[in-house]
Amino acid sequence: MNTTERNVTFWIYFNKTKYETLEKTYGIIDELLPIKTRAYHVWVEARAGNSSCMSTKRSVVFRDTVKYEAPQNMSMSWIKNNLNLTWIAAEMYPALAEIRFRRNEHPTESWGKLQRTTNTTSKPSMYIIVGNLLKDSVYQVQIRHRSTQALKPLWSDWSPVVTVPAALEQKPEVTITTRILGGTRKVTLTWKPMPHAAAVTGVSYFLNDTQSSHGCPCKKKGHRINTSEHTTTVSLSAVNITVIATNSAGDSPPAIIQVPAEPAADLKICDKTLLDEKLNRSCLELYELQDGDSRPDNVITLTAKTKKKKQIKMNIKDYVRYLYFEHRCEGGWNPKTVKMCIFYQKEGVPLREPQDFIASSDTHTADLSWKGIPSVDQRGFLTHYILKVSSQDELKECRNISASLLKYRLENLTPGTKYNISLVGVTRVGEGPEATVNIITFPEKPVNVWWSLGLLFLFFFLTIMCTCILKRIQNKIFPPVPTPVIPDLIPYQPESQEFLEGKEEVHKLTLHQHPEDKSVPEDAEETIMREWDEGTDEDLDDRVDSRMSEGTSDEALRSSREGEITDLEQVDNKIAMLIYRNGLVFDAKTDSP
Repeated sequence: MNTTERNVTFWIYFNKTKYETLEKTYGIIDELLPIKTRAYHVWVEARAGNSSCMSTKRSVVFRDTVKYEAPQNMSMSWIKNNLNLTWIAAEMYPALAEIRFRRNEHPTESWGKLQRTTNTTSKPSMYIIVGNLLKDSVYQVQIRHRSTQALKPLWSDWSPVVTVPAALEQKPEVTITTRILGGTRKVTLTWKPMPHAAAVTGVSYFLNDTQSSHGCPCKKKGHRINTSEHTTTVSLSAVNITVIATNSAGDSPPAIIQVPAEPAADLKICDKTLLDEKLNRSCLELYELQDGDSRPDNVITLTAKTKKKKQIKMNIKDYVRYLYFEHRCEGGWNPKTVKMCIFYQKEGVPLREPQDFIASSDTHTADLSWKGIPSVDQRGFLTHYILKVSSQDELKECRNISASLLKYRLENLTPGTKYNISLVGVTRVGEGPEATVNIITFPEKPVNVWWSLGLLFLFFFLTIMCTCILKRIQNKIFPPVPTPVIPDLIPYQPESQEFLEGKEEVHKLTLHQHPEDKSVPEDAEETIMREWDEGTDEDLDDRVDSRMSEGTSDEALRSSREGEITDLEQVDNKIAMLIYRNGLVFDAKTDSP
């Protein structure tokens, strides 16, 4: 350019990048210019003092030498054993990319390289798939790329080293504890940490529940936390909580925790609902109530922001039992259940009779049992049962039985009578089909006299037997004391009167054990015992009489008596020893002459 000014500074602009050329009117850029695209806008700006001017902008396209910037903002994900890498493209044309990788556990290992021609998507972005890797291992990855349109393209610089964690293949193992606080349940979730290979770059967890996702009753966003524990609040209705682990290489399979509806005792039919009223900070939940099922599949949810409310209400079926909930949002985030009851949009009579109706009877009573009517066949709120009892001799009798009972006893029946018994379930609309059973009570039997006599005889027999047994036991424990045997001595009558002239002095005889005879051999005792047992009083008298008859003199009589006394003393000594052996001592006194 022509100028008369001195100290003019020129600047060359490539889009937003500028290069200073000082006072020259031309510029040569020796350094390689990293570009994002091959098309650039170029212009020159001149400055002299406080004045400046700018040339027109000119579009240029590099045709020979092109060098891209290093790949930025790289993302990754595992697909089976293939690693998918994505980054921002330099231009809207295919490019050649080179990737090098190695396992993180072996930093000195040589890089594995792979070159691929990548396509540009509409974002624009570029992606490349690296196959045959171990998705349970940690890798280090770098990428560079170059143009495929320029005549002399140059490789870009390598991207920063990116650590690729292992894939999250398993869903979190979650445990749950609940605590009821009025109409709200406080739910605490805990789970095990992910494996180290998957958590090498950090793991976060995303939590969401089905109530909040539908805005019932509080619209809460999903929670993303970095810890392995979380506490939230839910209402008393059934709710599913989802926990997903996330790292820089992808997400884990979702862990779905089903929190069943809190069972309520004595559920009653709803007296009033908010189905036809405007909902502000409240929401309604209805689902079909099956027998013993508190985890419904299809839930009807109505909130203040629900669109096509009339169309949703048309999905509520007639004659179907629903569990109805009313929830409110307290404090902007705390859901609370304010009402829980059974709802029928329209009631009818039961379709089926009580199931498995059976009866067992005896002489005067009958026991009845049955199973309840399935809720899908009740078609209304079951208020009670009607029991009908009839026979040939008696009129029909009807009894109302509570709907909660499954057993009943009939009393005061007539023996030997056939009864027809029927049971029917009743709703507020009317009665359903009957379940019928027939019974015949047992006839009365007369009392058998022979049975009574037999029982009386058995009683006396057992009494006698018990007495004998007790007597024998008493004899074994307390044996009877033996009675001592003292022989009777018959006084001797002499044949001659002259022997009577003299007087005899008879002294009292006391029998004691001799001190010298302290020990007696056992065989001697046995011999004495046998002699004592085998002998009798008559033998003893015969011996005395024979001895008395052999002598006629006074000396003979005296010697005979002395011999007799000696024999008696021996016998008495034997008795004394035997009695002493058994632990007894007797004093024997004889007054005979």
